[in-house]
Amino acid sequence: MSALGGSLFRPLGAAEEEEEQQLPAEIESLCMACLRRGVTRLLLTRVPFFKEVVVSSFACHTCGWANAEIQSAGRIQERGVRYTLAVRARQDLNREVVKTDCATARIPELEFEIPAFSQKGALTTIEGIIDRAIAGLEQDQPVRKDVDPGVAGKIDEFLSRLKHLKEVEEAFTFVLDDPSGNSFVENPHAPRRDEGLEVAYYKRSAQQSAMLGIQEEESDEKSVEPADDLRNEVLQFNTNCPECNAPAKTNMKLVQIPHFKEVIIMATNCEACGHRTNEVKSGAAIEPLGTKITLHVTGLSDMTRDLLKSETCRVEIPALEFELGMGALGGKFTTLEGLLKDIQALVEKNPFTLGDSCTPGRAEKLGVFSRKLQQILDGQLQVHFVMDDPAGNSYLQNIYAPEEDPELRVEHYERSFEQNEELGLNDMKTEDYETEKISSES
Repeated sequence: MSALGGSLFRPLGAAEEEEEQQLPAEIESLCMACLRRGVTRLLLTRVPFFKEVVVSSFACHTCGWANAEIQSAGRIQERGVRYTLAVRARQDLNREVVKTDCATARIPELEFEIPAFSQKGALTTIEGIIDRAIAGLEQDQPVRKDVDPGVAGKIDEFLSRLKHLKEVEEAFTFVLDDPSGNSFVENPHAPRRDEGLEVAYYKRSAQQSAMLGIQEEESDEKSVEPADDLRNEVLQFNTNCPECNAPAKTNMKLVQIPHFKEVIIMATNCEACGHRTNEVKSGAAIEPLGTKITLHVTGLSDMTRDLLKSETCRVEIPALEFELGMGALGGKFTTLEGLLKDIQALVEKNPFTLGDSCTPGRAEKLGVFSRKLQQILDGQLQVHFVMDDPAGNSYLQNIYAPEEDPELRVEHYERSFEQNEELGLNDMKTEDYETEKISSES
């Protein structure tokens, strides 16, 4: 308990560095195969991406039956995540997947869906998910053929189509939708963008929040203080540390950024494990036009530029063929150097680019990317740094303000239908609302 500031969850490999070994707890349990006594082992640990997990395994020494599963014990993320992968070759079937209990897996071409909470959480591959589905459907087929031959025949036909997917003679789509935000689909081209993989972050609906057993906080308009008072006050509320899940406090304050707009800065400091985090949210509305900011990074002086990256902003470094999608790293108010270091840490901590999951070729690409990123940080490599925010709420400092910056280009553009859909604007109607309301009531 005291090894990590009172945390029950200890990182993998901690037993080698500490005198006290990390041993699994053993519990005597009933074997569901022979109804005799077996042993369940539980290990509370912390692994990349999953963060806190409970690894459990059961073994019966009488009949030899064994079972193992993994469950997430970490916090539910602020937003849900949806991965859409175009499977075009057999190599795509080998992509590693983290699928939690509450994630839904779909293959639209077959109208096939694995509902949430129908399977235990697993660390597997695309092919492993298909094999698991095939095994589940084949399990009761002998009984179905005797009881209902018609249904059994249809399932056999569907199983044939499902097995045919593994040949990848035709491309198909794999969708993994997790409202908890804790699932993951591997990008084998990391840190470069994967053209076949689309990642979208979204706000959970009330039904999804209820499914996860959480309740969204209801806003109380009467308790909101005037903005003038909030600007001069630091608000504090209770929360949990994202690393060790210990009780912590988050500070929040309204800040006016010069030559830009008002933002909300939130900072969390955990006294238990020492973890610190900060996040920025826009305090203004979505702008009528999207904003694309392009900076020609010429040296170390550019590293000190203040930078505001909203949650809806996408970051690109074309020279490195790198793209950071919307929602990744959250909102940040930092410097260009701080954001590049956060990107460097994000890429290097990707669990699928480390250890047994990492192939030599991928490790070499990661090393090349890290060296080039470090050259940018050291002022040895000149590149273009792009921030594309369809909501128009991101900002990069003009060090020549109010004069024009020769190395900085700011463009405003009309959002596409897809971008408006991601921001939830297509279903939002504010014009002639009262007229339509009166007509509908009459």
